[in-house]
Amino acid sequence: MTSVPFGEFVSRAHARGTLVVQPRMGFGEPDLMRQGLAATKAADATTVGTLTLDSYTRVRDLESARKAVADGIALNGYPIGTHPPATSLRVLDGIRDMDFPVQVRHGSARPEHIFEALISLGLDATEGGPVSYCLPYGRVPLREAVESWRTSCAMLARLRDTGAVPHLESFGGCMLGQLCPPSMLVAISVLEGVFFARHGLNSVSLSYAQQTSHAQDREAVAALRRLATELLPGVEWHIVLYAYMGVYPRSHRGALNLLSAASRLAVESGAARLIVKTAAEAHRIPTIADNVEALETAAAVARTPRAPLDDVADSEVYDEARALVHTVLGLHEDPGEALLIAFGRGLLDIPFCLHPDNAGHTRSFVDDAGRLQWSRTGSLPIRPPASPSRRRLTSQDLLAALSHVQRAYDS
Repeated sequence: MTSVPFGEFVSRAHARGTLVVQPRMGFGEPDLMRQGLAATKAADATTVGTLTLDSYTRVRDLESARKAVADGIALNGYPIGTHPPATSLRVLDGIRDMDFPVQVRHGSARPEHIFEALISLGLDATEGGPVSYCLPYGRVPLREAVESWRTSCAMLARLRDTGAVPHLESFGGCMLGQLCPPSMLVAISVLEGVFFARHGLNSVSLSYAQQTSHAQDREAVAALRRLATELLPGVEWHIVLYAYMGVYPRSHRGALNLLSAASRLAVESGAARLIVKTAAEAHRIPTIADNVEALETAAAVARTPRAPLDDVADSEVYDEARALVHTVLGLHEDPGEALLIAFGRGLLDIPFCLHPDNAGHTRSFVDDAGRLQWSRTGSLPIRPPASPSRRRLTSQDLLAALSHVQRAYDS
């Protein structure tokens, strides 16, 4: 099965001034998964395909995945380790080709079984990371996740010996989906990119999720691009933007307007790829038609000409992210060990994250201008807020912050 390398496909499109759009689609039933891939490929957009895996496979509960398939129970994603390889190859046959690469998306802190399965199918693009697929999703110790991702990266990197160009995307710019200040998102994404490169992968993508302020998000993507240029020499990389991952607008109009804003942000900031969300997100599991609508909406917005904007590479976001990244990389020559030391000392600390290996001493808030700011910085190696919040954050405060974007786009 021949396919253009994932990173090369995206980079070529970006060089032409075309935004690549991608769904997060995954279905347990092979025929439906094939239909979803085919519809993505046929959409009026430049697309790449997605095999998003089910929850059982993500946590290595393959027995439950097998039982669900045997009993005809619908899964929330594709069980790549359960369906026979011949079945999965039929799903991909005639769809994955030189014009349509496919990426596996999963959410696993310990993904060796997933890497083994995707490699056996001739796939070579996936995503995640030792921090970004550990801290938000469960209680797997961070050290176990780092060791597992070392092994998994080595598995993927060995594909280079066959002439393939394996690609790995950091999920670091999406930590918890919302309420994490942009500088931390940028730092985790860059640090995971360095981790991937150190373990033999020379085609990577760095992520950032749309947050609460368009202007601040532009600063963040510019900071991400600048740090990648500084720290990933000799590595092919691009930036992937995620449409807002928090509480989504309930109205169809509001949801598509938010997606359109994400598409504009991607173009204005120089991101090469956009992960879309559908207008159905607030109500139900999206259908294939919902996903195609989102892909075509984002692509149409991206094709709209707009004047170039001023560079925003110098910003508070860049200064904070650079301080975080360089502090961590200075802790140990091995980036995995550096990450472990940093979280152990609270030098990296994700607000509102309950994982046992996260210090939990930082907090954030949405200011009056809609920008995400630090209210408490704990032991982070950045300047503390001028007026740190001493007021205890109430559940009402948190709910108001979480629904900030939804209310803005549904009003």
